[in-house]
Amino acid sequence: MLRIVAIVITVTGFSLTLQAQNPNLANQYFMNGEYEKAAELYGQLVENDRGLSDYYFERYMNCLLNLEQYDEAEKALNKQLKRSPDNVKLYVFYGNLYDRLGQTDEANAQYDKAIEKMSPDYAAVSALANTFRTNAKYDYAIKAYERGGELFKDPKRFAFNLGELYRQKGDTPKMIEYYLNSLDADPGRLITIQTQLARYLADDEFPELQTQLYSRLQADNNSDYIELLAWSFVQRKDFKSALRQYKALDRRLGEPGQRIFKLANDAANARDYDTAIAGYEYIIKEKGSRNPFFFDAKREAMNCRRRKITEGFDYTMEDLRVLEADYESFLSQYDRGRSTAYIVIQLADLEAYYINDLDKAIRLLDELMQTPGLNRNMMARTKINLADFYLMNGEIWESTLLYSQVDKEFREEMLGQEARFKNAKLSYFNGDFEWAQAQFDVLKASTSKLISNDALDLAVFIMDNLNSDTTTDAMALYASAELLVFQNRFEEAFLKLDTLRTEFPDNTLQDDILYLKAQISEKRREYAQAAALFQEVAEKFPEDIRADNSLYALALLYEEKLSQPDKAKELYEKIFLDYSGSVFAVDARKRFRILRGDKVQ
Repeated sequence: MLRIVAIVITVTGFSLTLQAQNPNLANQYFMNGEYEKAAELYGQLVENDRGLSDYYFERYMNCLLNLEQYDEAEKALNKQLKRSPDNVKLYVFYGNLYDRLGQTDEANAQYDKAIEKMSPDYAAVSALANTFRTNAKYDYAIKAYERGGELFKDPKRFAFNLGELYRQKGDTPKMIEYYLNSLDADPGRLITIQTQLARYLADDEFPELQTQLYSRLQADNNSDYIELLAWSFVQRKDFKSALRQYKALDRRLGEPGQRIFKLANDAANARDYDTAIAGYEYIIKEKGSRNPFFFDAKREAMNCRRRKITEGFDYTMEDLRVLEADYESFLSQYDRGRSTAYIVIQLADLEAYYINDLDKAIRLLDELMQTPGLNRNMMARTKINLADFYLMNGEIWESTLLYSQVDKEFREEMLGQEARFKNAKLSYFNGDFEWAQAQFDVLKASTSKLISNDALDLAVFIMDNLNSDTTTDAMALYASAELLVFQNRFEEAFLKLDTLRTEFPDNTLQDDILYLKAQISEKRREYAQAAALFQEVAEKFPEDIRADNSLYALALLYEEKLSQPDKAKELYEKIFLDYSGSVFAVDARKRFRILRGDKVQ
């Protein structure tokens, strides 16, 4: 007797194990297109669970339809409807069967019946709509959600789902309409809707969004509508219109200006300096000096004025003096202390790099270093900039002392890496190439992309020329010319480069000489001359290390200074195709895509 029981238990256990394996085996057959084998197993699974699983039954129906066993499919559907008369998804399966038979009216009748019999339950509405959606019956999925809204007496209950369906249908106006309806129903969905619109709206479709928002704002001054309208202008780089909306929102909500400050920053980054300045000035004038953004806004407003002037083609000394007076006026009004430290640094940069008054620049930063309570980061920035000015002034000992102080205090931080790089470059200027190269090799691993790229560039340059026939004397002459460029002594630099060519006619620095002359021309705002020289480097020395540098610099010139984006685009493409290993390749691809009109995050 015990033996018989054991056999029964073993057989039962084997049967259960086999049944447990059937779903996986059935799914495997189905994925492989072996519908006959899959249908047999899915049929068993449907019987074993008494038809309670829609998943098994739907797979079973798909198998029968693919096998064109339409009579068997209809029998299975009728049997399943007797078991689960309230399962409205079965009417969708019935509709699919009629569609296969080409009986469109009968199919639509089944779909309508499914919607009519749908229960007033959120899960049931979603399940039925998703069934229609899975079968690409978008219009019926829409009807299901609309019927659900009627059952709940809330037409906006499924607005977001409807927006998604209209998006899949390619009906942009309806998509926008229902996304906005969903925002009415749930204001917390604003970020989600912005994400969807940013992802799926083409540039020429944003006016439709703005038209609908303006229409709604006439009836309902909803702050979310204003926020979304301003955001839409930002997406199109229309910062001026965005600022108008954000001002209205700022006044309405009584905010401290954080939206406007961020918008002004975005406008400044996009070189829309007029809008950026207008945004900063709004904070300065409307919010007052006690506002947390006041000093930052004042600083950035003056920074934008400086960039607007210095990035132009034809600024004059008078323009620079007007800007200088603006800085001086602010500092005399609010004193020179911790809160105005960055503005002092900006003024010192203006004096050193544009007005060419190094003595005043050094004096400003010397005084700033004596400011009580200046935080360590600001002190480090002051020291680095002051060291630059000392180097420009030929005071090398003072310069290296300050770089070393920052390097020591910020050893593992970005400021320390910057100071270390500048100190290494100072050694390079002085002809101590081996020590400088050792430092650049270490700095190639810097977390700063700019420092890492520059360190790699100089390390490769030194290695190539130290291991070639080029003498150290020629390299020293070239490095001293670079120092003269850093010191804005351009005529002397040109003379030194000409001397280098004359005294060392066979050296391997010919491409470097042209490249440095191009950089000098660019600094002097002789953009056409700079472009010609960069082009010459790329054409004459395509295999040398300055080729990709020159192409990238030339592309930037065409894009930012010479207003020839098509030429810039061609050069960016050439960089990431022909110089794929270049440190500029990734950025060149990104800039190419932007110029081509792609959406780039």
